[in-house]
Amino acid sequence: MTEDERFMSQALDLAREAAEMGEVPVGAVVVAGGEVVGRGGNRRETRQDALAHAEILAIEEATRRVGSWRLTGCTIYVTLEPCAMCAGALVNARVDRLVFGAHDPKAGFCGSLGDLARDPRLNHRLQVTSGILEEECGELLRSFFQALRQQARSGAGEG
Repeated sequence: MTEDERFMSQALDLAREAAEMGEVPVGAVVVAGGEVVGRGGNRRETRQDALAHAEILAIEEATRRVGSWRLTGCTIYVTLEPCAMCAGALVNARVDRLVFGAHDPKAGFCGSLGDLARDPRLNHRLQVTSGILEEECGELLRSFFQALRQQARSGAGEG
């Protein structure tokens, strides 16, 4: 198992925890010097907070642990391609590298709909690696949304 796969596995564990809470299963870990310094799983529903994406929560923890808003030298591992908000946060936090699992053709902003992470007009750009444990990351999302649709169909017939 490569280092990228090892840290992505940890992000997948956080995504599974999010799913168990009824959250969209996305997990993120921030790594500095081979050590996890920030963790996050989606908590938008739990907190009723539009900003409680896995990446934002992982960045918040990492900045507290590192003692700086600048996460230079850090890599973030995310199970799903970050949205525009999260890609912007990664740029603003000066994260060096983004590694993500599944592409997000509907909201991803690190290559799919746009590429905020590598936009040459910005003052900081990230190195991006995609497709790490892509099948596992994608399957977790697919099964979560399939279960939601089945639940909605079975609930719609009651009452």
